[in-house]
Amino acid sequence: MSRTFGLAGLPNAGKSTIFNALTAAGAKVEPYPFSTLQAQKGVAPVPDPRLDRLHALFPEKKKVPTTIEVVDIAGLVEGASRGEGLGNQFLADIRNVEAILHVVRCFEDPDIAHPMGEVDVVRDVEVVETELLLKDLETLEGRRERVSKTARIGEKEAKEELALLERLIESLKQGIPLRAATISPEEKEKLKGIAPLTLKPVLFVANVGDEGENEHSQKVAELARARGAGWVAIRGRLEMELSELPEEERRAFLKEYGLEGLAVERLVREAYRLLSVVTFYTFVGPEVRAWTVPAGTKAPEAGAVIHTDFRDRFVLAEIMKLEDLEHYRSEKALREAGKVVRAGRDYVVQDGDVIHFIVA
Repeated sequence: MSRTFGLAGLPNAGKSTIFNALTAAGAKVEPYPFSTLQAQKGVAPVPDPRLDRLHALFPEKKKVPTTIEVVDIAGLVEGASRGEGLGNQFLADIRNVEAILHVVRCFEDPDIAHPMGEVDVVRDVEVVETELLLKDLETLEGRRERVSKTARIGEKEAKEELALLERLIESLKQGIPLRAATISPEEKEKLKGIAPLTLKPVLFVANVGDEGENEHSQKVAELARARGAGWVAIRGRLEMELSELPEEERRAFLKEYGLEGLAVERLVREAYRLLSVVTFYTFVGPEVRAWTVPAGTKAPEAGAVIHTDFRDRFVLAEIMKLEDLEHYRSEKALREAGKVVRAGRDYVVQDGDVIHFIVA
């Protein structure tokens, strides 16, 4: 199952351009605000050198990477939390994604209007962040009002939730997003039904011009560091055009621009790191494939990602290491060397495991 990421930011920041660069979906790109009215969805493969190495051992099989789902969300403007612009639609769409790719305009172009007159990275970022904070404040205050009625009659869980809401509302009033607040895993579970916007992890995406990084993108880097967040600079327009080319021509253009690879590949990798997930691999059958599960997942639940029957029919998992497979060059030689570990239902899948599931 693909993880979902929402491209968010001000109008004309280049969200649809980067969406196309990531997914080659051909979404409409226009030089005026709100050219994206409805959220658009596309799928991007996750670049994975370990999968490439595993596939090199079984070149006759099809290589299937794990993927992310990318949602191109309508631009947000000041006052979105009160319904300005396409605010209500924006906030509804972003509530449904797992993480936010905050696209920040870092290019100058007189033919593409900036909704606030001119590029100002700090202000532009703060507009988006403030609207998300205000929406969360409204959501949590509404929830507090409902919970307080139950808490007044002494219901224990309601009293605990009310105390949590009071603490988080105070953080929001101080301008602190919930991802930066101290919240235990158990408390996060209580917030799942609310799906706070500022609790979602964020990766800043500095959308620069063809010339590359500049003073605007450096400000994005500074903002990201101050927030303990990651960031990526991407030549959005150039990479969108490159995504439309055949592989051979694309590599020639990269060489011409002195680039080692596509920034969108780094963007996908960095986005993936936002989520607490691990990747495991299989090579049984016609495919060499990458799969993703939440960190801490046990073997039967990991098997269920491949097929739901695997959870109930699970007998054991045979665990191999990619380095061992590369050294011995075949599964048979690996087994003869005693390098295949058999694990039961309580085994917690580790990032990079190569697994063969045995089912009844």
